[in-house]
Amino acid sequence: MLPGMAAKPRIAIVGAGNLGTALAVSLHDAGFVIEAVIARDRAESLRKARRLAKRVSARALADPVRADADLFWFCAPDSEIARTAGGFASKISWKGKIALHSSGALASDELDSLRKVGASVASVHPLMTFVRGSRPLLAGVPFAIEGDAAAVRVGRRIVRDLGGEPYSIRKEDKAAYHAWAIFASPLLTALLATTQNVAGLAGVDRRDAVRRMMPILRQTLANYAEYGGPNAFSGPIIRGDVDTVRRHLRVLRGLPAAREVYAALARSALQFLPSKNKKALKRMLDSAKE
Repeated sequence: MLPGMAAKPRIAIVGAGNLGTALAVSLHDAGFVIEAVIARDRAESLRKARRLAKRVSARALADPVRADADLFWFCAPDSEIARTAGGFASKISWKGKIALHSSGALASDELDSLRKVGASVASVHPLMTFVRGSRPLLAGVPFAIEGDAAAVRVGRRIVRDLGGEPYSIRKEDKAAYHAWAIFASPLLTALLATTQNVAGLAGVDRRDAVRRMMPILRQTLANYAEYGGPNAFSGPIIRGDVDTVRRHLRVLRGLPAAREVYAALARSALQFLPSKNKKALKRMLDSAKE
């Protein structure tokens, strides 16, 4: 911790979106004082800030000047972090304060304007998905952290108090780290939405498709977690069943976007997972591009 800073610093959350809300509530539940929720001076932003502030016994503010916080946690969209931080730089004294942001793709340098005026800064990103209406627990969630030594030290302490698992990441690895996270959740969601539409080709209603595919999805994730990718892999590709894959590609002509996804994932399977008849499958998949 920084000299003179309490074991649990008073925190201001900047932004009351999905991440800011989940983080503020988790911090409050872990015994941290949420001093303020700071939002843009716009009606909708302030409404969200007031709603969140009430929930965590904080004040809703449109200006950091009145925020009596030791630590400012920026939960703004990636494109707004540097601009928002720059706007805060001259508003208060930053000497001895901590500034964090939670972008997965961007490094702590987005807060360089605050670093230049005395703050210690870091990026602290939870490998978790946050959507409206859902507040996932942060216990057991890995947090990738990089930045100035003092801010990293404080960030790691806070993550441990939340029950999370802090680990160090190099700033040059942030883009690849975030791409990994995108594969793990948003693109997985896109795959599931594509899967739901493929069910329509089999005459299954899209709403029924979700319910009917949940058992196999749950078992697949359980198998992957327990046995790893190679031992959780099943189906025609691992068997080298070229004819079945060809039939799939033929019927998927009725849903071209899904056909592209199928072929791309099948090619990935040939590279990363066990399969028979790899050469024949690759030739057939390459011909599907034409």
